[in-house]
Amino acid sequence: MEPVLAAQVFVTMPPYETPAGRYLGVVHFQKLLRYPPSERLGTLLDSEQEPIDAHTPIGQIHRDLATYDLVALPVIDSERHLIGAVTVDDVLDHLLPDDWRSEEES
Repeated sequence: MEPVLAAQVFVTMPPYETPAGRYLGVVHFQKLLRYPPSERLGTLLDSEQEPIDAHTPIGQIHRDLATYDLVALPVIDSERHLIGAVTVDDVLDHLLPDDWRSEEES
């Protein structure tokens, strides 16, 4: 199986700036490929895509991924620090029955 390639980068404050790890936005790889290497990352930043928090209902996650045609959503804590991501794979694992992998092998 081929490894999954990322489609976006979640951008946070650098570790030497306060508050370190604070979520700033997302940059999509397609946009990175279209701009010259000298372009500052901040100018490519999409800060309109709202991150989710760790307690976001699964139904809202489904809607957000589908509505905006995303492969992942950033997950933040109460102080807007990036703590992870929810991917389409995570949603599929949630939607499919627990034994779906064993059915595939039959």
